Amino acid sequence: MGVSPATGPTPNKGYEAAAMQRVGVVLNALTEVLPMAGATSDVGKAILDAIKILAKVVPPGSVSPQGQKNSIDQMQQKNAQQQSMMKQMQPGAGGAAPPGGGAPGAGMPPGAGMAA
Repeated sequence: MGVSPATGPTPNKGYEAAAMQRVGVVLNALTEVLPMAGATSDVGKAILDAIKILAKVVPPGSVSPQGQKNSIDQMQQKNAQQQSMMKQMQPGAGGAAPPGGGAPGAGMPPGAGMAA
């Protein structure tokens, strides 16, 4: 006989509520995109299928306008942070130097390392 916990893991209700909020935002976005793709195109059919599946999980009206704004603001902030990190990673953008150093004498004070 092995040792087993008295209770199983329980889901975090706060995370679950946050996930439902975001799924509701995605559902609203898909609903807005559907007319652009057209319901008869392959993309439109896939969007329509996704809407049908998500609508079963997220009841209508579960996303308040303030909740939607908060989710969009969080996504924009995260996107801005990721873009900033990507710019830092690019060579020559003030990020890390490329392997093998950079230009000769880079990082040295002017005149240092030159023969007199």
